[in-house]
Amino acid sequence: MKHLAEFVKERRKEVNLTQEEFAERTGVALTVIRKIEQGKTNLNMEKVNLVLRMFGHELAPVSQKEFEL
Repeated sequence: MKHLAEFVKERRKEVNLTQEEFAERTGVALTVIRKIEQGKTNLNMEKVNLVLRMFGHELAPVSQKEFEL
């Protein structure tokens, strides 16, 4: 599975948007886009989902049970 940072950066480039343009279209601050693409770990899930919805995706909490095999 791709890391969030790689996914967002690749998709943003596929649609030919700068970080600034992408931030404006998603309704988040430029710093949010930069933090996501830099792989920062302390991110607001609501803001991340605003970004991911541009590509038809969304993050959701996963319980510990779902990780167990």
